[in-house]
Amino acid sequence: MKRFEWVEHPSDIGFRAYGRDLAEAFENAALAFFEVMVDTSKVEPREEVEVELEAEDEKALLYDWLERFLYLHDTQGLVMSKFEVEDLSHTKGGLRIKARAWGERFDPAKHKPKVGVKAVTYHLMEIKHEKDRCSVQAVVDI
Repeated sequence: MKRFEWVEHPSDIGFRAYGRDLAEAFENAALAFFEVMVDTSKVEPREEVEVELEAEDEKALLYDWLERFLYLHDTQGLVMSKFEVEDLSHTKGGLRIKARAWGERFDPAKHKPKVGVKAVTYHLMEIKHEKDRCSVQAVVDI
């Protein structure tokens, strides 16, 4: 199964990520998110970051998940290439995700910058659960 694919959009960049379950689809969405900005094959897993988030539903959690990585990129200069969702579960108020991500500080000479992401959006966001796989779609403002 492919990890993600690009989704056509006239002015921004969209992607659809796949997984055997929602957790794996979130991992692959994070990879696609960073692939918008850099060549993730050049990103080494030197630094580890823990991510814990709660949201009222799956779309809000996907938004917050990607937004957290944009925040880490913008404030700490991190680019990530490896993601592991340890827990994705329902809570009384919605959903909770606990994960780890690995990457390193952005180096333009090494990571081959592509385009900058300004924001994560809810535009065309969708989450689909099928019998043997899950997909998530998001569009980022560039």
